[in-house]
Amino acid sequence: MQNNNYDVSKLDAFLLRIIGSPQSGWINIGSIRNTRGDFLYKLTTSKAALQSVILIPGETTHIFLDQLATWLNLDRDTLQSEYEMQSQYPEGVFVPNTYSIPIGISEKLIIKILLSESLSQMKKVSMKVFGTYNEKKWFHFVTLASVIQKESANIEEMPLVSSVIYNRLKLGMKLQMDGTLNYGKYSHVKVTPQRIKEDTSIYNTYLHSGIPEHPVCTVSIDAIKAAIFPAKSDYLYFMKSKDGTHDFTSNYSTHLSNIKRVTK
Repeated sequence: MQNNNYDVSKLDAFLLRIIGSPQSGWINIGSIRNTRGDFLYKLTTSKAALQSVILIPGETTHIFLDQLATWLNLDRDTLQSEYEMQSQYPEGVFVPNTYSIPIGISEKLIIKILLSESLSQMKKVSMKVFGTYNEKKWFHFVTLASVIQKESANIEEMPLVSSVIYNRLKLGMKLQMDGTLNYGKYSHVKVTPQRIKEDTSIYNTYLHSGIPEHPVCTVSIDAIKAAIFPAKSDYLYFMKSKDGTHDFTSNYSTHLSNIKRVTK
C-alpha cells in the first residue's frame, strides 16, 4: 500500500499483526469512508463481493464478452482488446462453467482470470486422458468438439455426431454442417440457404473441406471426450427429428426420407 502512495506506517503493520492476517484477493470494504481502525479491521475480516457469471456450452466468445460487459458494467471494446492480447486463439479457450467474479474487476484482470482457470481445467483433463498436455493436439480436439457441441441435441448424441464427422473426413466428404455457421456474433442466427451460399468464412463447412481452422464455440468437457473417443459407426448423415433429437443413417436415400418426414 505504501508503494501506491497510501498513508500507512509501521504502527499500522503492528496493529494488523494484532488483529489478524489481511485477506488475500478482492475484498468488500463496504463503505467509502472508514476510520483507520475500521479499515485495518476490515482488511482482515471482509470477504470479496462476488457475482456469478455463467458461460454455457456452445456459446461463442463474442456473445460471452457481450454478456460480461452487461453483467459487470465493463467496456465491451476493452474486453475484446484484452482477449485478443492475452489469448492465442480466437475461440474455444474459455471452458463453460459458473465463475465467481469480484465486483469492480478490470477488463484486463477478468480475461486473465478466465483464461487461467480455463486452461488449468483443460490441462487437467488432458493429463488424465493422454498423460501429457500438447497444446496443438488439444486444440485440434477442441475444434472437433466445437462442431460436435453445435450439432448435438444432447450429451448422449455427442459420440455419434463425432463418428459422423470422422467417417465423412475419412471419405473426403465435406462436413456440410449448419452449426459451424453459428460462429461469433452469429451464435443464435438461423442458418439459411442464402447464408450457406454467401458466407466465405473459414467456418463454412459447405464451402471448405475438413474441420474449421479454429473452434466454432466454447465446448464442454463432454464434447471434448466425444471428439477424442467417437462412437464406432458407419453413419454419414443425421437429421433432426420432430422431438429435437437426431436420426442417424449411413444411407443417403434414408437420409432424404428423414428430411421429408420432418419437413412435411
